[in-house]
Amino acid sequence: MNIYVPKKQSLIALSVLSAMSMTSLSAFSQEAETLANAKKQQEDVESIVVTGRSVSYANSAATEEMKKQQTPMTSVLSLVDNLPGVLVTEGDPFGSDEWSTTISIRGFQLNLESQQIGMTVDGISNGNSNYGGGTKASRYIDTENLRGIEVSQGTADISSRSNEALGGTMDFTTILPALDEKLTVSTTLAEHNARKFYVRYDTGEIAQDTFAWMSLSSQQNDDYMDGSITNKRDHAEGKIISTIGEVNLTGYVSYDDAEEYTYQRIYGLAQYEQNSQWDGLTEDWSGVPYQDQVFREGWVTERENFFTYLKADFAVGSVDFSTNVYYHENEGAGKWIPYYIADVTDDGVGNPNSELDSSSTAFGGASQGLIYFVNRAGETLSPIDGCASSIGFPYGGGGAEIDPGCYEQGAIPVSSNRHTHYNKKRYGINGDFVWHTSISDMENVVRGGFWYEDYQRDEYRDWHKTIDAATSARYDETPYWVQYDREFPVETLMYYVEDELDAGFAKFRLGAKQFNVDVSKDDQFVPENDLDISSDSDVLISAGFVAPLPLEGLELFGGYAENFAAVKDAVLERDDTDISQVEPETADNIDFGLRYSTPGFNANITYYNIKFENRITFVSNESVNGIDFLEAAAGGYVNEGGIESDGIEASLDYNITDTFGVYVSYTKNDSTYTDAAFSGKTVIGSPEDMAVISFDYANNDFYAGFSTKYVGERFLDQLNTQETDSYVVSDLYVGKTAYDIGGSIESVELSFTVNNVFDEEYLGSIAPNAGWIGAPRIASFNVRFVM
Repeated sequence: MNIYVPKKQSLIALSVLSAMSMTSLSAFSQEAETLANAKKQQEDVESIVVTGRSVSYANSAATEEMKKQQTPMTSVLSLVDNLPGVLVTEGDPFGSDEWSTTISIRGFQLNLESQQIGMTVDGISNGNSNYGGGTKASRYIDTENLRGIEVSQGTADISSRSNEALGGTMDFTTILPALDEKLTVSTTLAEHNARKFYVRYDTGEIAQDTFAWMSLSSQQNDDYMDGSITNKRDHAEGKIISTIGEVNLTGYVSYDDAEEYTYQRIYGLAQYEQNSQWDGLTEDWSGVPYQDQVFREGWVTERENFFTYLKADFAVGSVDFSTNVYYHENEGAGKWIPYYIADVTDDGVGNPNSELDSSSTAFGGASQGLIYFVNRAGETLSPIDGCASSIGFPYGGGGAEIDPGCYEQGAIPVSSNRHTHYNKKRYGINGDFVWHTSISDMENVVRGGFWYEDYQRDEYRDWHKTIDAATSARYDETPYWVQYDREFPVETLMYYVEDELDAGFAKFRLGAKQFNVDVSKDDQFVPENDLDISSDSDVLISAGFVAPLPLEGLELFGGYAENFAAVKDAVLERDDTDISQVEPETADNIDFGLRYSTPGFNANITYYNIKFENRITFVSNESVNGIDFLEAAAGGYVNEGGIESDGIEASLDYNITDTFGVYVSYTKNDSTYTDAAFSGKTVIGSPEDMAVISFDYANNDFYAGFSTKYVGERFLDQLNTQETDSYVVSDLYVGKTAYDIGGSIESVELSFTVNNVFDEEYLGSIAPNAGWIGAPRIASFNVRFVM
């Protein structure tokens, strides 16, 4: 695959931008090599082409064509879906629902249950990817500000800053400032009342060797089920680069404010076959609390993220250094509407329930029972003896206690609004060096570095009385119960060293790294529930080779890495979890393959084998029978054996002519459980076969493309009793750019995109025993002005 870097008008600026673009010191050496080659060429070279990196492990990168297949509104996560070995599924067409987002690579999952894939932004840790307080790259980066995405599917780079990288890493990099002053304005309109407004200002050279950009955007879209809610996202981002003396500096800042309404999962194939176009959430308030627990407006996630870093790159003799400091704050809430009031205070038999009194709040403790209906005095009512409930929706219905028809006339329904509040503050520092030396006339490169991060995640949950459950979801601002209040301090230290020797006939590397991770829980109500666990890794060995073969452009590579995922703070959330039984997850990854690269033709094939042990599994509180809002049932995290994966990944990128190209990828994956209960069963959500073919055309100011992806059958459950159908999804894009149209406008670009062209119906994201409906056909139009 090719990545096109725009022509630079100044070699000094090219030096600055090349240095600033590195996400690790290995990337720095790659950029420096590119710069050296560029200096040998004429200054009117149209572009610098960077092919797949020549490293000892499988890696691939999203191309410009893959970006065109998606709209500017689309989450940056979806841009890597066509890469070999990668499956990205999102319940919302524009990715505005993290609840339903799933990424699968080689049997490793990133979803509600597991976080087994590392994710970095400009080489810096994203701070975990879980739904409850985590932050995926889509929260940091606007699609228009994305420079590239590199996916290391297995062994990955030894310097990767993530303690989730069991199945490789995804590094999302942001664009560089333009050399000249310019203003970019973009508007996207799409179905389901979707629209996005984006503006970016590039300052040009504001001081000697100093360039910057800043952007603002606002977007929204209604849900595609019934159009009853509107997802919203406001985003601001900026970057500055400068050279002061011999030091290259980069500063970056990102702010994101999102209100996302979630889709509900489908429990089993029978429910999906009953109605493949409805997720079971309702658009209207019924006044029956049991049914209004699935009121779509009540399923909402609010997240606000602020992230910034400052990076310095410099050289001392033959040693290159890179270091950065960063800060990230994430706060927000997840909201649901339980169909009852939790009875947390003993008010005595026949007395009004204090939970209905807006002037009082209970802190801590446990629910002693559930209140469904009350009289005007606020006293709990009981259903009529012998009454059989007629309510069968949702979750199969319930007993007489939830049915208003089973109470005497005048009974008043009650319900709650349950809010889980998240706040996380983290700061960290990274340091790396690359020492270029030689051994017996053979080039030798020594790399090393560290990553330190300290963060604290605060989480508390409060319950608010629905003011009038018979008429609306509006709730009392004063909570009647704060169920819990917890703090989770986490401290991470990772350090590594690696040596790479160029023996002429091949390059060999050998490295080692280690993680020291301390995780704690401080219960603000019940100190006896405090927990702490040391989640240190063994010394993790990494090795590999790259050997050029007699055919020019062809090379053989192989790699081995011991990967590690620390125990997450979420594991300590439940007081009934026995953390002495939970160990960090580990995986031994082997890559072996061929890579061929010549102008206009790139191909690679990789065989991989992975042994994954100590798989941490979440025992969910939600099932086909409904949501355990109180988390009273058994739930938590446990180690359940492991997974073995092996397979083949292949891709080909071929420019048939100067204007027409084809991209093909294929994945054959066999991922099975090794634990006794499910030994030999295929990992849920993991397809055995995936294939992509894309045709792309570009001629001067006109471009177009058509891409199709096949995803094979997947299982919904670990026993493999429910298998989804395979599906095929196609995307179409057409665009044209007009230049020199007069006035201050440099160019106008018009583009039209259709995702899921043939409106394929399928189950997309998979969770244990359930899945989310895949997004339907969506058409969108974008116009972009550059001035």
